[in-house]
Amino acid sequence: MKVLILGNMGYVGPEVTRELKRRHPESVLHGYDNAYFAHCLTGVDRSPESHLERHYYGDIRYLPEGLLEGYDAVVQLAAVSNDPMGNRFETVTQEINQEATVRIARRAAQAGVRHFVFASSCSVYGLASGEPRKEADPLAPMTAYAKSKIGSEDALAGIEGDMVITSLRFATACGMSARLRLDLVLNDFVACALSQKKITVLSDGTPWRPLIDVSDMGRAIDWAIQRQANNGGRILSVNTGSNRRNHQVRELAEAVAEAIPGTTVDINEKEAVDSRSYKVDFGLFEKLAPEYQPQMTLQDSIQGLVEGLSRMKFSDAKFRDSHLMRLKVLQDHVELGRLSEKLEWIAES
Repeated sequence: MKVLILGNMGYVGPEVTRELKRRHPESVLHGYDNAYFAHCLTGVDRSPESHLERHYYGDIRYLPEGLLEGYDAVVQLAAVSNDPMGNRFETVTQEINQEATVRIARRAAQAGVRHFVFASSCSVYGLASGEPRKEADPLAPMTAYAKSKIGSEDALAGIEGDMVITSLRFATACGMSARLRLDLVLNDFVACALSQKKITVLSDGTPWRPLIDVSDMGRAIDWAIQRQANNGGRILSVNTGSNRRNHQVRELAEAVAEAIPGTTVDINEKEAVDSRSYKVDFGLFEKLAPEYQPQMTLQDSIQGLVEGLSRMKFSDAKFRDSHLMRLKVLQDHVELGRLSEKLEWIAES
């Protein structure tokens, strides 16, 4: 099996690469990434790219002609990857997350690629009160990021041919990675507990978040690169996570405090309810991929973060102004003249 992973040098990519190589040691894995976050290694002595047979550096908006020839599967992780970045770089979010994704998928189909896997998001459900959302339920994307995800899914559904296309609507990512991000709810709480012994919840704590550990994301992608058309259809969008990991924000904060003794939790009871609240039904994923279900519990993810951050000797109470926040990294690149406002690298003079 020969697989190309687009966007392998972010938060999720290192875990996907490691998981695929572990499960398929004879496979040929290649990566393609623009290296925005290549320097953001966390707590590792080995580069995640050492698990690859080959790595290409480049912008997926300008993927070279012919590069997709010969691959069995293409995994599209590359994205401007959260709401703050999407708001700051809205046009680029559309270009990278949606336009480039669809263009590459069409070229992959023409090149004879058998499987295309797109990392989508449960954020497409937006503010979703009531019963957990299923794949056929109404969508309410509220941000540039979420809109780019569902826009991609809609366009991918129109690609003709034999290529099996799987859009994995991932729950909110969490857990330790070789390129850790702390701009994610559980990761942020653990960092606050370790550095300040205090977690401040900037809402009333009632919003729901489904979570998935990055290691379990790798397991789901392994399923998707092998999925047959008779298992869910040639074109599939599927909620990817576990019903056991739908959590209220308050519950996440309290679980972190329990795992890290001495941590206090401050919940702003008077704050307006966060509009980003949704429970998700992952029953279809459980039915289609019973052998690839998430294995990491909430406590497992917390413990993995504690151990990883401890290896890093992490104690930075001002981590929200560090390279562990993805928007901060991009802003620094732009302000220092490394990247343009279109997030294109600027050659040094």
